Amino acid sequence: MEILKTIAKKSPIWIAYLAALLGLPLIFDSILAISIFNQMAIGIVFALSYNMLLGQGGMLSFGHAVYFGLGGFLAVHTLILIEFETVYFSIIFIPVIGGVIGLLAAIFIGSFSTRKAGTVFAMISLGIGELIAASSLIFSDFFGGEAGISGDRTYGPTFFGVDFAQNDQIYYVAAIWVFIATLFMYLFTQTPAGRMANAVRDNPERAEFIGYSSRRIRFISFCASGLFAGIAGGLFALNYEFITEENLNAATSGRVLLMAYIGGLGYFIGPIIGAVVLTLMNSLLSNYTELWMLYLGIMFLLTVIYLPRGFAGFIMMHQVAWINNRLRSLAIPYLLIGLPSLVLLAGIIAMVEMSDHEGEAFHYLGFELDPESFITWAIVAGFSLAAYAGVRAALPQLKEAWESANAVPDSKDSKS
Repeated sequence: MEILKTIAKKSPIWIAYLAALLGLPLIFDSILAISIFNQMAIGIVFALSYNMLLGQGGMLSFGHAVYFGLGGFLAVHTLILIEFETVYFSIIFIPVIGGVIGLLAAIFIGSFSTRKAGTVFAMISLGIGELIAASSLIFSDFFGGEAGISGDRTYGPTFFGVDFAQNDQIYYVAAIWVFIATLFMYLFTQTPAGRMANAVRDNPERAEFIGYSSRRIRFISFCASGLFAGIAGGLFALNYEFITEENLNAATSGRVLLMAYIGGLGYFIGPIIGAVVLTLMNSLLSNYTELWMLYLGIMFLLTVIYLPRGFAGFIMMHQVAWINNRLRSLAIPYLLIGLPSLVLLAGIIAMVEMSDHEGEAFHYLGFELDPESFITWAIVAGFSLAAYAGVRAALPQLKEAWESANAVPDSKDSKS
């Protein structure tokens, strides 16, 4: 009952979330936009499932792609069975197939891996991830070897006349599943098991002392995480209609770790933000530069150093200022430091790109930059240094405004 009351209180947020998911294709109606939205949908479910492990349960996993990949492989095999009329049901239920295999794999692997925590658990997950990835190249009958396997989502019964041949049709299927998965993962955080997962993460000895089994709590969280990772794998299979060994390996596990960490571990909305940011960088930034992975690495490094709680943590840092009704006082300091920061960032990126183009002139933000010209380097470096000086000059004012906005209001302010 308490869980239902919590959902009822936040029903406007959930309605707005569903409306945003369903309304995005109406606002951005293009093939590229629909493709990006499909990738975001997959990334959101995958990142949220990983947050159940690390953010809520404190289990650092380097093999989370196993459950994503296995769910995707079984989903594609199911598409093949539908194509040959071995089974007969609508493909809108394909994510359930992926979720079931993800859950079964998590039950088996979690039965022994969750007996340990910390570094030992992380190494076990890494070993299992590499084992499954290597096995996918050996057992080619099921995994298809290096080429992977493919299916066709247009076979099988239609759903109210929809044959799911177009990406926008698949997006609406993905949007509904994203909403369902997000809702149930949030509900899990409100259950005793979900709340105890936070306790086990912070202090497992105290959780044991009050009568809860740390290993059992980790196992429950692990299985739930595998279930939703498998659903994400099923969505991947529906969107791309093929899957390969790359969806099982450490690179995919590292990518979901980046999503969760950059977005903000421990905050439910954090992985959603991280999935959106990384998808945009992967889909858009990669079209403009070959060094987008370098920028991703730099962003991750800066996030770890300056925003250890991620983007969601940065947003939540303003909660006190919001409550004190002093958030407006930060607008001008943020503007004064934001503009030179953007100029500094643009200057650094320009110098990196000039170093990569090896003498070939190129267009950047409407300007033609010649890496062979000393004047070009001098102008870019001059703007960068001036922007750096502007950032340093604006820092004291921002610090003062931040302390004022987060100060405890006195009695007079409270009465007013």
